[in-house]
Amino acid sequence: MARLILSLALLALATPATAQRNTTGCTAATPHRLIVTIRGVRAGTGDVRVQLYDEPGFLEKGRWLGRVEAPTNGRRTLEVCIPVPRPGTYGVAVRHDANANGKSDGGDGGAFSRDPGLSLLRLKPAFAQVAVPLAAGTSRIAVTMNYRHGFSVGPDR
Repeated sequence: MARLILSLALLALATPATAQRNTTGCTAATPHRLIVTIRGVRAGTGDVRVQLYDEPGFLEKGRWLGRVEAPTNGRRTLEVCIPVPRPGTYGVAVRHDANANGKSDGGDGGAFSRDPGLSLLRLKPAFAQVAVPLAAGTSRIAVTMNYRHGFSVGPDR
């Protein structure tokens, strides 16, 4: 049951979105950007996906404003740059597809801006728990990956 709940929650982060939104990282011409430092990636395998949301679309299928995918390449900490449409308040969701199969599996992990506490019964935080104000230019945040550990969810130790 716990595995099913975790898989369903991660599925929300895994769903493909429409092609109109930015799916590439930052370029020299990106005026507003967020650099996300992702810590605690399990074993440095697979890929990570960073998605940027505003409040109305937070964690809704296909409603992200930007998405960047990057291979971990053996790293347990990595930085991903995601374009930000304009200064404002946003939420960030990170998904680690540990085996890079494009599906949500029990070994996959997730993280959110402001590192809210998660549990098997509460895998999706409210927007207010993850909201970060982003100014013009470059902003930075750090997130810590969470994985399933038996009947609990948290960072790897």
